Amino acid sequence: MAGNAREAGRTVASKIFSVVDAFAGPQESLRLADIVQRTGLPMPTALRLVRELVEWGGLERFRDGSYRIGQRMWWLGNAAPCPRRLRASVLPTLRDLATRTRADAYLAVLDGTEVRILERVRSSEGSPDDGSLPPHATAAGKVLLARTPALLRSLDFPLPRLTPYTITTPGALDAELRRVRARGIAVEKEEHRHGVVSVAAPLPGADDAAIAVAAPSNASPPRLAAVLREVLRRRSEDGGASPPNGGERRATV
Repeated sequence: MAGNAREAGRTVASKIFSVVDAFAGPQESLRLADIVQRTGLPMPTALRLVRELVEWGGLERFRDGSYRIGQRMWWLGNAAPCPRRLRASVLPTLRDLATRTRADAYLAVLDGTEVRILERVRSSEGSPDDGSLPPHATAAGKVLLARTPALLRSLDFPLPRLTPYTITTPGALDAELRRVRARGIAVEKEEHRHGVVSVAAPLPGADDAAIAVAAPSNASPPRLAAVLREVLRRRSEDGGASPPNGGERRATV
């Protein structure tokens, strides 16, 4: 009865918006019961809308029956002016970094509690192919973990072991993040993928964003870090650290 009372007078659009809004928060995924509780919609209505959103690509369904925001929603978000301006601002920096290191350079941003690749310049087979990154196992993810307490709190331990070198325990991760904060650079060596090393640093002038370079494992992380620092120093001197939207400094999308 309560759900029917809350549903009365609501348009179809408002119901769909409420389903999407249910995913605002630190949870990566929700079950149908969670969506019903957050939206106040009856179970049959919520199920119908969720299925339509899955078919459209706005939501994705996990094997355990839970749901998360889908790739189509993500790419639509990237079309918004702020991400477009950020990508345009950073692209020359990425090209410079890729040319000087002969490796892959990419911009990673915090999207809720996920780390996403917003832009990349390929020079090898180093950078990840997908749009999301495991925060604990990539240099860019470590930078954002070190700067974002909410992202750190969202992790569930033990963390997924992707290779024999992946950090999985709270103590080891805490020690690693202290090193990242102290030196301003994050390094990972085959923690995400075999045969790949990466280094990353915060993007000057934008919160929740990191610039990273990924290279074959025979590359020298100290050299990659030195080039990354130099490229970011030149970017700051050239005025590239200014927020691309003229005042808003958050890069979160």
